[in-house]
Amino acid sequence: MIKSNLKIWAGLGLITLATSCTTSSLITAPPLTYTSTLSPKQSELTEQQAKHWGHLDLQKDTIPGMSVDRAYSELLKKKKGEPVIVAVIDSGIDLDHEDIQEILWTNPGEIAGDGIDNDRNGYIDDIHGYNFLGESYNEQMEITRIVKLKIGDQAYQDAAKAELDEKLEEAKSTFPQVRQIRQVITMADGMMQEALGKQTYTLEDLQNFEPQNSQQQQIVAMLSQVYEMGQTVPEALKDLEDGVTYYDEQLKYNLNENFDGRTPVGDDPYDFSDQDYGNGDPNIRVDSESHGSHVAGIIAAARNNKIGVDGVAQNVQIMSIRAVPNGDEYDKDIALAIRYAADNGAKVINGSFGKPFSPNSEWVYDALEYAASKDVLIVQAAGNDALDLDSPENPTFPNDHPKGQSNEFIDNFLSVGALTSYIGPDLIAIYSNYGKENVDIFAPGDEIYSTMPDDAYEFQGGTSMAAPAVTGLAAMIRSYYPSLTAAQVKQVIMQSGIPLDLEVQVGGPEGELKPFSEISKSGKIANLYNALILASQVANREVSLK
Repeated sequence: MIKSNLKIWAGLGLITLATSCTTSSLITAPPLTYTSTLSPKQSELTEQQAKHWGHLDLQKDTIPGMSVDRAYSELLKKKKGEPVIVAVIDSGIDLDHEDIQEILWTNPGEIAGDGIDNDRNGYIDDIHGYNFLGESYNEQMEITRIVKLKIGDQAYQDAAKAELDEKLEEAKSTFPQVRQIRQVITMADGMMQEALGKQTYTLEDLQNFEPQNSQQQQIVAMLSQVYEMGQTVPEALKDLEDGVTYYDEQLKYNLNENFDGRTPVGDDPYDFSDQDYGNGDPNIRVDSESHGSHVAGIIAAARNNKIGVDGVAQNVQIMSIRAVPNGDEYDKDIALAIRYAADNGAKVINGSFGKPFSPNSEWVYDALEYAASKDVLIVQAAGNDALDLDSPENPTFPNDHPKGQSNEFIDNFLSVGALTSYIGPDLIAIYSNYGKENVDIFAPGDEIYSTMPDDAYEFQGGTSMAAPAVTGLAAMIRSYYPSLTAAQVKQVIMQSGIPLDLEVQVGGPEGELKPFSEISKSGKIANLYNALILASQVANREVSLK
């Protein structure tokens, strides 16, 4: 039985057979495969499926999830894992959330609120992690800071200035348009509710409505168009509200050279020796600071507690590291956050941030090497600009290939792109970055339901949602097969994914079709079921990774 299962892996080109004894922890189930005869799901997802699709199974559900439910029910019933600390380097996390409270890491060597560095790790009162942003939240983009502070040589400043000017022009022109569209649809929605005599209505209601005048005809046509574009009116209004907020904050903070978001922190962010800053409270500062909470829930929201959502992983302790503001992160904060996580026991780090300019990237590269020396796996979102990251015109930081190097300089860095919930040309999220060399694997990331501040839950999409799905997968491997190194866990995730023989659209709405196998290094979808099987084989030395 065991040898026959290994032959399946070998037949898929994933492993080479080796000779060694096995142990009782070996999983003998065959890996999942996808065949071209499998029919994609044609109907709309049910509400339950929509809130849980990233955990579903391609074979059983015809939805490109990570087979999380199947892994728990078929592979892990009688197995017990070890606790794993996962660091979330992000905005703050709502530490009081009903679905997050019980999975928080607590520093065993620290006494809360006494103002003393009890464990002498260099950080005071770091009970659940650390806050490198102090009381700040809104921040400039790096290009704004480069132009304002004249960072780098003239060519570097000119490149930043060109991008800043382009983004400013877009924000200034788009902001009033989005605001006006929101106002018009809000007015039309209110008038339609009054005409129909109910607050919620469907496309069918609009089609059956008989307009009494030209104004009602225009309203019906406008609102019908919203539904025909695949959204309900409330969904469209929420997106428009988010758009208004986004461009408003771009103009007020992110792209504003006169704004200074760092003063409350009290340090020089461009002096790496200035490290006496921040505090031990990595909680959120405002309700809109929701990103870290959403990410934490995807990774490890308490499972089977009959509230909210289930995270991918169990046996996880979430270490909250607040280092990503509402704007671009500082290289110093990220470098120190990575080192903090590595020094305080994290075995996996989730990073859902990134930027095209990184004036002190060497600090982050050094931190990545330090994490590698501590056997820490780093899972990073690929980014949401619909770009081919293999092109030299599209730099993104952090990465595992410093300028001038074509090869990866570390083996513990995993870049993740985002999938939608439907098999077909639209499988790749329209915004997801991609790249045969610089994106490692894809995972569910579009319209993911997870935790939000104040015990709330919401759908959000992005490679920031795909990365924590893989982080949860990595945490499960490290929990059940702790003998595997970070480099081995990375290879297990990449090699155990499910390949798909189809073309997908990349590069945005006007993008091109490419074979799915050619848009990431693995050419696969991350899959927990397969990863646990392959991890068990490697841990038991029945196979060696190629």
